[in-house]
Amino acid sequence: MPAEIKKEIALEIAHILFVDIVGYSKLSINEQRAAIDELNQVVRNSEELQKAEAASRLIKIPTGDGMALVFYASPEAAAQCAIEISRALKEHPRLQLRMGVHSGPVSGVIDVNGHANLAGAGLNVAQRVMSCGDAGHILVSKRVAEDLAEYEQWQPLLHDLGTCEVKHGMRIGIANLYDSERGNSQLPKKLQAVKRHRTHVRWVEVAIALLVLAAIIAAFVFLLRRPNRSVMAIVEKSIAVLPFENRSEDKANAYFAEGIQDEILTRLSKIADLKVISRTSTQHYKSTPENLPEIARQLGVAHIVEGSVQKSGDAVRVNVQLIKAANDSHLWADTFDRKLTDIFSVESEVAKAIADQLRVKLTGQEEQVIAAKPTDNPEAYDAYLRGLAYNLKTANSAANSRGAQKYLREAVRLDAKFALAWTLLSFVDARGYLTQTLQPTDALREEARKAAATALTLEPNLGEALHAEGYYHYACLKDYATAVRYFEQARQFLPNSSKIPESLAYVTRRQGQWDRSESYFNEAERLDPQNVYVLGQHGQSYIALRRFADALGKCEQILEITPNDIDTIAVEASIAQAEGDLPRATALLAPLHPPADDSNVLYTQVYQAILERHPAPMIPRLKEILANPDPAWGYLYGELRFWLGWAQDVAGDHDDAQESWRTARRDLEFFLKEQPDNYNLLFDLALTVMGLGDKANALTLSQRAMVAMPIEKDAFDGPAPIEILARVAARTGEPDQAIAALQKVLSIPYEGPLGGGQMPLTPALLRLDPMFDSLRNDPRFQKLAASPAPK
Repeated sequence: MPAEIKKEIALEIAHILFVDIVGYSKLSINEQRAAIDELNQVVRNSEELQKAEAASRLIKIPTGDGMALVFYASPEAAAQCAIEISRALKEHPRLQLRMGVHSGPVSGVIDVNGHANLAGAGLNVAQRVMSCGDAGHILVSKRVAEDLAEYEQWQPLLHDLGTCEVKHGMRIGIANLYDSERGNSQLPKKLQAVKRHRTHVRWVEVAIALLVLAAIIAAFVFLLRRPNRSVMAIVEKSIAVLPFENRSEDKANAYFAEGIQDEILTRLSKIADLKVISRTSTQHYKSTPENLPEIARQLGVAHIVEGSVQKSGDAVRVNVQLIKAANDSHLWADTFDRKLTDIFSVESEVAKAIADQLRVKLTGQEEQVIAAKPTDNPEAYDAYLRGLAYNLKTANSAANSRGAQKYLREAVRLDAKFALAWTLLSFVDARGYLTQTLQPTDALREEARKAAATALTLEPNLGEALHAEGYYHYACLKDYATAVRYFEQARQFLPNSSKIPESLAYVTRRQGQWDRSESYFNEAERLDPQNVYVLGQHGQSYIALRRFADALGKCEQILEITPNDIDTIAVEASIAQAEGDLPRATALLAPLHPPADDSNVLYTQVYQAILERHPAPMIPRLKEILANPDPAWGYLYGELRFWLGWAQDVAGDHDDAQESWRTARRDLEFFLKEQPDNYNLLFDLALTVMGLGDKANALTLSQRAMVAMPIEKDAFDGPAPIEILARVAARTGEPDQAIAALQKVLSIPYEGPLGGGQMPLTPALLRLDPMFDSLRNDPRFQKLAASPAPK
């Protein structure tokens, strides 16, 4: 795409009118075209729309069965346009429309076709407001209704309807906009059903209210009889440490401020009598925010720690203050001037002072932990803080894993007795081995083992070392029983750490204990409520279980914390693909422009183009990335060539596809020699040789992947090789084997092997994916593709 059309549209408040043709899906193709033409004619005749268009303050977005009109002047513009459209419908009796209006944030970019496109909460809510209505309704959100009510001419048209339940159980306030000539005065059917239901159950509500009242009285009496240690005292002993401000002249010292904050937080988190929120939940906030009471409410704490760090040479100044969030009052503050060699005394003094202020009782062991000095080497500590900064970044990417690994290796080289650095190095290696953000070689696995063992030898009671040893057994050996034993030992030394329940959630998920896994995820989220990585992994469990509505709920939680996160938006698009809603997936993916190393978004976009049978526009992008390879990608370079070949094949460029696959085969076979058990690599190679027509080798590689990753060992990833076998068998003329494999994977939860969102196969994907074209006339396949989404 030319550079001049890559300009992003800034995030701003817009006023959206969503228009939908009622009953559109029941019309014939010709009737649908006629209805769209008639709608376009009605909309174009709106004077308000023409005025906004002339001022270049309007964006029009087709939605398949309607459109979204995005105004930037005022909510009046969107409402007035809706009124004009409603008035015009009297001359078009066959055109049945419903409309919704909302004001909210939107952002967008120019899409790959050079057209304006938008995304954002404002657009989503406008569509949900509209979805509450029937033909003829003009519904407006509570926010728009309040804005319009400020003007006298709108007041007679506004009729409050209360709240309406929409997607994911969300409730939104709405009003009906109508008068005797425009709009629809009838109560929407959704709200009629609620009204009838409320009438029938009112007597039940009265009974429940009486029972609840009795329970409250009983609980009150119970609390009065309890010992003096009250619930309020426990709540008071809760704290969140916000990001420390970097006041150094050298802004590259930000890693140092992050590290000091994390070390203070870590020491506090080892106090059992104190509730401490993990850094991953606090890192999204500013260093000195204005709305402390609201932040404390979101995090569920009574106190906030703020601070700043200034580093110049070997001199360090640390400012810290403890604030009672309810009334924004300062309980304690101090400034520490130290040499870099004495920085640990600051971290210990701060943690001890906060514990004293909150009247937290420390055990002898906790006092020792708070006062501990992890290394005597300031250079090693500096390298550790740099590695820690990479590990604390939100994205578990190859770049972040390599950066953390580099500095942590330097830290243990400078101080071989630095147990905390050995611990973090082992965790980074093991996670990289499992998620393949690092090349999963035998050498990497051995480094993870050695690092964890060294840390435990140096400090047998270091909670982080026990966790690292458990994570090595989980990620590298799939020895789940041993992993759980170490995690439980670590819990007693890390009472506030969300890593323990998070790790147990991963283990039990791979053991197929889905309910227990969800329970652990919920525990981790209580300890770390805004940890987007945990929320994302919880969502991946829901995706594996094909609980797509719950997965979307997790996506929305993430987007509330990190708005417009492209990886999360791509997951939402993958869910739309799995549900067969390609227009929705296109709307989500079109504005995204991922960097070259963000394969999740890229693969989701390529898979979308393949499902639409129009991958030609993605081919130049794939070639562009392949023209500038990063050696650290390893086998992923060959994987990308497989995707290029698949796109070329579906586009009809069969000779180019064969050439891409031949190159991919050479790359993948080279890496398979040093990674013989890398099941993802085996997937890529099986599909690549399948494309080249090497049936025997493709089937052998599929079977080999099943041996490398058996379901009995891994319920989460284990079924993925069976999906690969189904694809290979379908493409190579083995329908019986393909059908049997499809029947198996459609009946169980798992993480899919293809696409950025790792979707398991669904009937909708069977209907859309070109790899299954050879089975389309098979009655058994038709039955599978027509079945409801499996649960």
